[in-house]
Amino acid sequence: MPAEKFIPFSRPTISEAAIQEVSDCLRSGWITTGPRSAKFEEMMRDYFDAPHALACLNATMGLWMIFKAIGLKPGDEVITTPLTFVATLNTIVLAGGKPVLVDVEPDTYNIDVKKMAAAITKKTRVLMPVHFAGSPCDLDKIYALAKKHKLRVLEDCAHAIGTAYKGKRLGSFGDIQVFSYHPNKNMTTGEGGAIVTRDAAVARSIEIQRFHGIDKSRWSRHSKIPGLGHYDVVEAGLKSNFMDIQAALGIHQLAALEGFNKKRRVLADYYLKKLRGVPGLTLPISPSFAHFHSRHLFAPVVERGAKVDRDTLMVELKKRQIGTGLHYTACHLHSFYEKKFGYKRGDFPNAERISDGILSLPLCPTLTRAEQDRVIKAVWEIMG
Repeated sequence: MPAEKFIPFSRPTISEAAIQEVSDCLRSGWITTGPRSAKFEEMMRDYFDAPHALACLNATMGLWMIFKAIGLKPGDEVITTPLTFVATLNTIVLAGGKPVLVDVEPDTYNIDVKKMAAAITKKTRVLMPVHFAGSPCDLDKIYALAKKHKLRVLEDCAHAIGTAYKGKRLGSFGDIQVFSYHPNKNMTTGEGGAIVTRDAAVARSIEIQRFHGIDKSRWSRHSKIPGLGHYDVVEAGLKSNFMDIQAALGIHQLAALEGFNKKRRVLADYYLKKLRGVPGLTLPISPSFAHFHSRHLFAPVVERGAKVDRDTLMVELKKRQIGTGLHYTACHLHSFYEKKFGYKRGDFPNAERISDGILSLPLCPTLTRAEQDRVIKAVWEIMG
């Protein structure tokens, strides 16, 4: 009997039309920032109903450039969650700021807004919620805090393209949002990210930063647009521009995103139905307020005292040709953050409980019902 095919925890959904677009791009002679990048940004502005949507090399660079754009200074504090990918914290540190962590809610895995409020000091500059797995944070409360204390809000939306909060799509309101287009996200451009904002000064800063601090885009300097190719460097910038090869994918991915997210929701609902009652396994809980969950991840928690622990479950699933992800080890438990900021186990018990037991089960639009049933059967066999 042939071995069962491996089921990865995620795989990108790429259409033939997108593949053809990439091929056409390669043949066009314009593969870096150019007309397809401009078209993709226009599509994003329409999608988010926002005046400024800027594509960049990746979401990590997007976060870092935002901190530079808003003038984060050494010692400035940014309040965020320990339950996130380290890029959230790394960008704060690299920009010269101090990450101030507060615990998460035990059920939604999102930052506890009451604890966020208690952590605000005179040094606080930014509130930085992370919409974990595509589940929205309680933004009304966060923006009320920001208004009261005159703070910026930078939403880490790496998981949350397509997520809606009380009927409003993330990116269509608020201060600043950063999205990720990594291959395991709900849509992909290979690598890539996007910054969405209603702040014209921030947008202008990003335009300059993402290409060496030059005051004109390469497209405007080298295309058929009238004018000579002179330019000025107005600040010391890095290189985080978006390529037309990426945009060739993004144009089709963004158009298909709503369908991708609907399929993810169907898959997540099926997991919730079929895994209910597995001994020692806590399923993710959505917020009580009105929202649309983009279901970037389906990440249950193996509780302490279960028949098998999280790592054993992951090993046993792999033996059955089923891939999983670990999203995430709580950031304060990484050695760098322990040494630099003095964080230790016990500081954030909710995040630690989740971090110790969380795993991501296979979830992507191309996951078949037969594959999902294999995953569900295996979890019951191992845990039951």
